[in-house]
Amino acid sequence: MLYAIETSAITKRFEEITAVKDVSLQVKPGELFGLLGPNGAGKTTLINMMSTMTEPSGGSAKVWGFDVVRDASSVRQNIGMVFQDTTLDDRLTGRENLDLHGRLYGMDGMHRKERIKEVLALVELMDRADAIVKTYSGGMMRRLEIARGLMHHPHVLFLDEPTLGLDPQTRNHIWEYIKTLNKEEGVTIVLTTHYMEEADHLCGRIAIIDNGQIVALDTPDALKNMLGGDIIILEIEDPDRTAGLCKLYMKNGCAHAVTQKNNKVFITVKQGEQQIPHILNIALSAGISIMSVSLRKPTLDDVFLHHTGSAIRDKEVSGLEQVGYKMRTRRKK
Repeated sequence: MLYAIETSAITKRFEEITAVKDVSLQVKPGELFGLLGPNGAGKTTLINMMSTMTEPSGGSAKVWGFDVVRDASSVRQNIGMVFQDTTLDDRLTGRENLDLHGRLYGMDGMHRKERIKEVLALVELMDRADAIVKTYSGGMMRRLEIARGLMHHPHVLFLDEPTLGLDPQTRNHIWEYIKTLNKEEGVTIVLTTHYMEEADHLCGRIAIIDNGQIVALDTPDALKNMLGGDIIILEIEDPDRTAGLCKLYMKNGCAHAVTQKNNKVFITVKQGEQQIPHILNIALSAGISIMSVSLRKPTLDDVFLHHTGSAIRDKEVSGLEQVGYKMRTRRKK
């Protein structure tokens, strides 16, 4: 199979809001693919369409060779899903949650029993298998949900913000489980995240999404290297002069790219350490007071800033996702 997932101009509209617009991408079997963007960018809506939970308004998508609209049942047989919010039954044990999932997918008793052992061992929950789920920590619940998503041997696993709300140590542990199951199970994984370091650490390729559209797609290193060098950050005293300073650097030709955010100017240059004196002289010659200067390598946030003019925002769910939720709820009533 050439592609595990293939979308062509897939679009989703909720009344007057377009949550996802003309997204085309291909994910190869065995890939660990990331959808990176701020909350409300359209990431969840996109995977909801690929997992048959929301029907596209336009375009098309195939998952494991099956059309998400015409062959929805076949798609569901070939995918696993871990949602942002827990969907475990906290009155059952971990083992009982997995057993119920296996029954729903038509797995026979012997197969269920063996598979439960396998997935519990994979996420290191064998010692808690017979404990009631409501006694689990948040990280343990997340691991159990990942195990549940693997129960029926899916070809594709969707992870929607898999470490949202977890502490840094638990998040790092979940990262290792995700990498292990991708390698040992050979499952294709698509995860959504607004954590730059998560996408950078886990994903072989990343699609950066904002306002329902892909603004960049490549490997993490290629995305960062496209900026062309080091990042010099100037914090200036007068925020009203940042735009003028950006134009001055571009006119001077000393920078590969220049962006701004509040009272900071981000200047992409080669050999940053050698360029700092020249960069400072240009600002000072224009009578602009510099409060601080720093130098670092590019990050995925710099890539996002370069393409959209703003940093990845860690904020509450936006109107796009709220509209999507209301529309889905309305259809259920």
